[in-house]
Amino acid sequence: MTVIERAEPEDAGEILTVQRAAYVSEAQLYGDPFIPPLVESAEQVRRAVETGVVLVAREGGRVVGAVRGRMSGTTCLVGRLVVATDVQGGGIGSSLLAAVHDEMVSATAFDLFTGHLSEGNLRLYRRHGYQETHRERMSDHLTLVHMRRQP
Repeated sequence: MTVIERAEPEDAGEILTVQRAAYVSEAQLYGDPFIPPLVESAEQVRRAVETGVVLVAREGGRVVGAVRGRMSGTTCLVGRLVVATDVQGGGIGSSLLAAVHDEMVSATAFDLFTGHLSEGNLRLYRRHGYQETHRERMSDHLTLVHMRRQP
């Protein structure tokens, strides 16, 4: 059974492990091993837990997923949605996304972004009511797709 709850600072190492494993495929897709989620430190993750909203999905005590939410005015910025590679496709990402929507009750909108080649991510976000707002070309091989969900 998957339980979703607020992360604790001592979860930072496990969150980082899941995050790095989950983002390896993204790095390969875009040919860039230095994307921010892969070079973030455990201390940076710990700080995110201490200063913002970080939710984790646990199965039997193991962290199998995480997501971050941070308010910017009345908009919740959603980021670092990750699921352990051995349990992807089982609904944990959807559960985490729904949980961050429920957690950030004061948000009038939810914004996130993903890469243009990340079809699975784009499908997930569209299923949860996100619509593309614009694209931002970062390099020859990466265009960010910005998306918004109105509650």
